[in-house]
Amino acid sequence: MAVRERAEDTVRCEGLVQVYGTLGQEVTALRGIDLTVPAGDTVALLGPSGAGKSTLLWLLAGLLKPTAGRLEVCGRRVNDLNRRSAADLRLHDVGVVLQNPGRNLLANETAAGNVMFAQRPAHPGRAASRRRTDELLEAMGLGRVAHRQAGRLSGGEQQRLAVAVALANRPQLLLADEPTSQLDRTSASTVIDLIRSANESEGTTVVMVTHDPVVGNSLRRTITIRDGRVGAEGQAGQEYLVVSRDGSVQLPSEVLETTLPPGTLIRAVPTADGVQLHRARPEEDERA
Repeated sequence: MAVRERAEDTVRCEGLVQVYGTLGQEVTALRGIDLTVPAGDTVALLGPSGAGKSTLLWLLAGLLKPTAGRLEVCGRRVNDLNRRSAADLRLHDVGVVLQNPGRNLLANETAAGNVMFAQRPAHPGRAASRRRTDELLEAMGLGRVAHRQAGRLSGGEQQRLAVAVALANRPQLLLADEPTSQLDRTSASTVIDLIRSANESEGTTVVMVTHDPVVGNSLRRTITIRDGRVGAEGQAGQEYLVVSRDGSVQLPSEVLETTLPPGTLIRAVPTADGVQLHRARPEEDERA
């Protein structure tokens, strides 16, 4: 099957802010996310619990509207989508794997029925739909339970089925929230291999939340979210700090603990290669 044309950038976030709660009881989950994911890229979102990773994933899926900032997914401005058009985005262009696999599935439908149902928006024809279903279930090691109800599968089997369902319609973008969290290492490898195969053969862009460094390192880029901001980006085994639009940089915790603890006075000195941070001398501290 020919790969559909992709927009140059599958995801574009500019100054993305997300606030929960009511006036006087607000909780800011995202504090100005700037992020671009080119078509065909694979990105792992890393960071501690509560950093904003899952909130960002829900925004990319059109399950939330941003409080402020600009968000484009698969060429559509999410800020402007109503409920129906957001659902259309997920039906045709975005596959979603939520952290609780049961929420991705029709519990009373068979495993095969779930994958075939997910393909209905693309109208592939019954024979083509069956071939795609068999291909995905076999790849996930679920061929033997193809005719078992999804609600009767084990947690790990449901997790793998949820990934198969999300990939069934050959989405432009796959969003996955901890897709290997309930799997043993062998099953996790199977899931990651299938996701990478979809990326390589069908051009599917992947954004995945994970706490597993092995999973994170299997993707091309890692984005570390800290306190609702992009703190660092990893490429080819090298981690880089990311400068926010307000000029702030999140230093690694080991630097804050040993070299530049909070409250330290520093000078930023431009160099030919960038900027060096110099700690203020004792006499400068006294004058301050």
